[in-house]
Amino acid sequence: MNFHLAPLLIALSLLSGCTSTTEGGAVGASRPQLLLVSSQELDQMAVQAYTKLTSEAAAKGALNTDAAMLARVRAVAARLEPKTAVFRGDAPSWKWEVNLIESDQLNAFCMPGGKIMFYTGLVRKLNLTDEEIAVVMGHEIAHALREHSREQVSQAAAAQTVIGLGTQLLGLGSGTAQLTGTAYQALVATNFSRAHEAEADRIGLELMARAGYNPQAGVSLWQKMGTAGNTGGTPDFLSTHPSDSSRVQQIQALLPTVMPLYQAARR
Repeated sequence: MNFHLAPLLIALSLLSGCTSTTEGGAVGASRPQLLLVSSQELDQMAVQAYTKLTSEAAAKGALNTDAAMLARVRAVAARLEPKTAVFRGDAPSWKWEVNLIESDQLNAFCMPGGKIMFYTGLVRKLNLTDEEIAVVMGHEIAHALREHSREQVSQAAAAQTVIGLGTQLLGLGSGTAQLTGTAYQALVATNFSRAHEAEADRIGLELMARAGYNPQAGVSLWQKMGTAGNTGGTPDFLSTHPSDSSRVQQIQALLPTVMPLYQAARR
């Protein structure tokens, strides 16, 4: 064994220790995750980023201008939020916030800690029903529950650690950590991996079913997303993972699992 490599191998073994941010629920979403930064740190950054976004929108007269649509998205959120306890007990007590930006963008997201933003273009251009809004919102809330942004930052930190050790031990060249920028990008961007997207689809479908929204709306929603993509209007939050038939197939495969939850909620 090359003893110059020993510290690098030790560091990599330490980084491999993983946990899961959520319980599996009925859909089974509890894969081990690499989490090297604290959720408190990322939550604070999320509050700052969300406050900045809402302040800028308000200054432009673009914040919460459609009262009826705002009431709709907030009503959906109010039904989904309590159901997050199935996946993590602390989530219902998050400082949830739901706002609406007047924009033609087909966009929506949920930052860590429950900071939700919908863009009017998404609802208007795709003519979303409340149940289809619940599909989108459940999907975005799932990203926050699973702390996918935190995973992204942790992966960057792990990579930077390896680069730093390589610089010291192997002469690989300089590498400067830019985790603050990476963290901010992870909060405002949606370049999630396919694994993250699949998890968000599964968890979101269960959330909406438990909240009494028909999960079959997931099929119509993603079909609309696919149509938007074919006409050059792919939703921003799906820009790296456009909707396709495989996504619809996954939802259809999950329906036997989540439909009983929906039927129980309706009773």
